[in-house]
Formats: sequence, C-alpha cells, structure tokens
Amino acid sequence: MANNFWVVLVLLSALLSSCGAGPDLTPAPAWEKVVAPTSVRPTPKEAATPVSPPPTKPSPPPTDTAAPTSPPAEFPEVEMILIEAGEFLMGSTDADEDARSHEKPQHKVYLSAYTIDKTEVTNAMYRACVEAGFCTPPRQTKSSTQADYYGNPAFEDYPVIFVSWNQAVSYCGWRRARLPTEAQWEKAARGVDGRIYPWGDEIDCTRANYGGASGCMGDIAKVGSYPDGASPYGVLDMSGNVWEWVNDWYLDIFYEESPLRNPKGPTSGERRIVRGGAWNSGDSLVRGAHRQYLDPSDSNGYLGFRCARSP
Repeated sequence: MANNFWVVLVLLSALLSSCGAGPDLTPAPAWEKVVAPTSVRPTPKEAATPVSPPPTKPSPPPTDTAAPTSPPAEFPEVEMILIEAGEFLMGSTDADEDARSHEKPQHKVYLSAYTIDKTEVTNAMYRACVEAGFCTPPRQTKSSTQADYYGNPAFEDYPVIFVSWNQAVSYCGWRRARLPTEAQWEKAARGVDGRIYPWGDEIDCTRANYGGASGCMGDIAKVGSYPDGASPYGVLDMSGNVWEWVNDWYLDIFYEESPLRNPKGPTSGERRIVRGGAWNSGDSLVRGAHRQYLDPSDSNGYLGFRCARSP
C-alpha cells in the first residue's frame, strides 16, 4: 500500500511538471516591494505628430468693415475752447441787419457750457478720418486757386473744403463730437455783448481773411493766420477764410419763436445753415450774426466746418 502511494505521487509530479502548470511559490526578494495596481489603464498609443498646413497669403481686408467708434492713437491733436454757460445777445439790431438772412429780433439766449474747435478742421485732421475708413474724401482735391490742395503736404494746416453737411457730421461723430448749433457758433464768435465782429464793431483787414469793398481779397489761408481776429474766447477764423456748416435747419422766422435756452433750430427743413463768410466774402457776410443757408448735399471751395462737444 505504501509503495503504491509513492508511485502515484511521482507520477502526479511528473505530469504537472510536463504541463508547466502550478503557481510559482518562490518568495520575492526582501528588497523588491510588490505594489498591487489600483486600476488597470490601457497602454496609450503613440500620438501622431501634427502636420502644419502650408503657409497661405493673408486674406485681403473686408471692404465692408465696421466704422471705428473713436479716433486712433495717431489722430492729429485738436485744440478745443471751453465756452462757459450763460446768456449772450444773439441776432441783429436795426442798425446792423442783413434783411436777407433774417437776423431779427436780437434776443438773449442762455447756453449750457460746451467746447468748440479753436480753428476750422484742417486737411490733415480730415484725412485722418478718411484713412481710418470712417469719412469719405472731399468731392474735389483742388481749391479755387490751387490744383493740388487736399493731400498736398503744403496745405496740411489749411481748412478742408468741398465737404457736404453729411460729411462734416460724419467727421465730428468720429471724434465723438458734433457740429455746433447756430447759437453755439454765434456765441463763440461774438461773446456776450453783441459785438458785430469777433474783435469788435469795425471791419479790419489785419484781423480776418475776407474780401469785398475793402480790397482784402486774397486766397484761402492757413488756419490761425489772423490771431488778432480771435473772438473774446480765443476762437480763431470765425470771420472769413471759409464758410462753416452748423447743425441747424434754416427757417426765416425762427428768431421770432426761438427757445431762449439751448435752441437747436427747427426740427426739419430743406437747407442747413452756414456761418462766418469766406475769404472772398464782403464786409456784411463776415459779421457774427449773418445767416446763410445751403442744401446739405452742397459742397464747394469756400465751405468748411468745425466741431463742438458738450462737456
């Protein structure tokens, strides 16, 4: 019986050995620590190396881009003058009236404080708006006597001309400003005492660029060329050089019914007011109270503008 037991044991061991079965019962060395994994993660495949697309030419800028809402950093510096709040005398008396421009009655008007450009908008100032894509170029690039005016470096500091009322509005809007009202323009030109011209009551060739019977006629001048003709606030070129667009519609009887506080002109109309006269205008047309009017789409070589802003 004992012999049969050993024979069976030997045969069983040989069978297990030949099949390679059975666990390895050899203990691990003392220096090797076996840590059971907490989870099983598949071996990640090798990521493919990204291939950059071939370089392409930059796309042209879109033609219908949104207009900028503020001037760029290189915008030409524009000096503005503060006109303090208060009353002034607007319009003409019997002794100083141009009946065709309907300047009567003279009346007191109260205006809140505002600022206005010290000079007329120049070619350089306006061109910055054109290059920014916000303004359209003047209708013509010449002046009455110069074939090459707008865009010519020699005339950078001269008033921009051949711009319509709408173009003037667009430029002022680009600067976060607007065209002055008729009342604002007149107060900045005359002060509070009803004087006829910015400097006083007598016409003077050394104080303004204008023409007419006095024989002062010459040509359009660089802005600020007549410092002795400044208004009581220091605003320049309010008489002569170029006519200036203002915001108001024209109505011949408006002064008879105008509000006495911050008037903004009629609510509608067909023509817009221009003020100040030009380099070829006569004595009467460059008076501070004179009113003239044009179709808003008009533009010519005697017409420019300046901007205003409420503080």
